[in-house]
Amino acid sequence: MSIHTSLRASGAMKRTRSVLKRVERLTILQGNARWDEDQSVFGLPKVRTQFKIKTKKKKKKETEEES
Repeated sequence: MSIHTSLRASGAMKRTRSVLKRVERLTILQGNARWDEDQSVFGLPKVRTQFKIKTKKKKKKETEEES
């Protein structure tokens, strides 16, 4: 049976996960040239996950004042 849509968590998995799967770690390591096909898939080095980047807030447009 499936869960009714009204009972589902609305914000499920919207955040960045802190733990990656082995396949995800391998793709990141291959992109950074830190892993070769000859190496074992066990005991992989740590990989940082994505973090929020601070951005400046946008100013409201002054077109509202001109109208």
